[in-house]
Amino acid sequence: MIVVMKVGSPEFEIERLSMELKSLGLTPEKIVGKHKVVLGLVGDTADLDPLQFQELSPWIEQVLRVEQPFKRASRGYRHGEASEVIVSTPNGEVLFGEHHPVVVVAGPCSVENEGMIVETAHRVKASGAHFLRGGAYKPRTSPYAFQGHGESALALLARAREVSGLGIITEVMDSPDIEVVAEVADVLQVGARNMQNFSLLKKIGAQDKPVLLKRGMAATIEDWLMAAEYILAAGNPNVILCERGIRTFDRQYARNTLDLSAIPVLRSLTHLPIMVDPSHGTGKADYVPAMAMAAIAAGTDSLMIEVHPNPSKALSDGPQSLTPERFDRLMQDLRIIGNSVNRWSKTTVWA
Repeated sequence: MIVVMKVGSPEFEIERLSMELKSLGLTPEKIVGKHKVVLGLVGDTADLDPLQFQELSPWIEQVLRVEQPFKRASRGYRHGEASEVIVSTPNGEVLFGEHHPVVVVAGPCSVENEGMIVETAHRVKASGAHFLRGGAYKPRTSPYAFQGHGESALALLARAREVSGLGIITEVMDSPDIEVVAEVADVLQVGARNMQNFSLLKKIGAQDKPVLLKRGMAATIEDWLMAAEYILAAGNPNVILCERGIRTFDRQYARNTLDLSAIPVLRSLTHLPIMVDPSHGTGKADYVPAMAMAAIAAGTDSLMIEVHPNPSKALSDGPQSLTPERFDRLMQDLRIIGNSVNRWSKTTVWA
C-alpha cells in the first residue's frame, strides 16, 4: 500500500503522519519524487481500508494498493516514477536509470593476470566504457573449469581501477566474501546461479554498495523481481536488474535466448534500472553487436559486454568476447543508436 501526499505537503505533516502509521504497526518508507512525496507502507495491510487512511491527514492525495507480490520493486511503489542508482567511481558519479544515458560495462569474464586486466581497462575506457567487469570468483558448470583466482584477483581489479579510473563490477559468490569484495567493487554482482540464493540476497542487501542482480537461467520475470525484493527488503534500495539470456529448447546456435522483451515488460512493472548482457545472452561474439544495438533501441539503461585482448586464449568465455578493436567499432555504432533515442552521453568517451 502507498500513501501519495499532495504537492507542497509540509515536512512536519509527513513526519506526523509517519509516526501515526507506525503506531498502527506499519513501517512507512518515505520516497521523494520529482513533484510529490510517497509513503510506502510495509506490513500487514491486507485488511486495512484505504478510505480510512484518507482521514488521517488533509494532505493525503490518495491511498493505493500495490497489487504485485514484489512490493518495493513495483513501479507502483514509487507512484510510477523510475528510480536511479548513483555509483561513485574515480572518474565521478555514474547514474543508472531510464532518464539517463546508457551506461556501458566492459571487460573479461575472468581476471587472469595484471597485464591483461590493466590493458583491457585502458582499452575499454578509451572506447567509452564507464565500468570494468571481471570475475575474481567464477561459478562454473564444470568443477574442472577455471574458477577464478579469488582474492588475489581482487587486488588486480583494484590496480586496474587505480590506473584507469573506471568503476569495478565483480561477482560475489558466497556470503563470507561480501566484505572483501565490497572493499574493491563499486557494484556487487549476484550471478544467475545465485539469483535465488536467498541467504546471500539478504546479506548482500544489508550492505550499502549497489547490487547488480542477474536473471537466473530459468527464472520467470516474477521470480527475478521477487529476488530483487529480498535485497530491497533487507534495506538496500540500489538494485540494477541484468537480463543475460534464459535457457530454452534451442541451444544449437546460441548459448542462451536473450529476452529483449523483458525490457518493456520490466519498464511497466518496476522502477529499477535495467541492464542487458548480450555476451552471455548469445554466447557468440558475432551476435553481440546486433543484440547490443537492439537492446538500446528497446530501451535498456545499461549494457555489459565481454572484452578480452586475446579471446582465443581466454581462460573462460573466449568465444563470446570481443577484441578491444571490435569493441571500439561497436561503441561507435552504439553511439549512433543511442543518439537516435536520446540515450547517449556526449561525454561517454573519456578525455
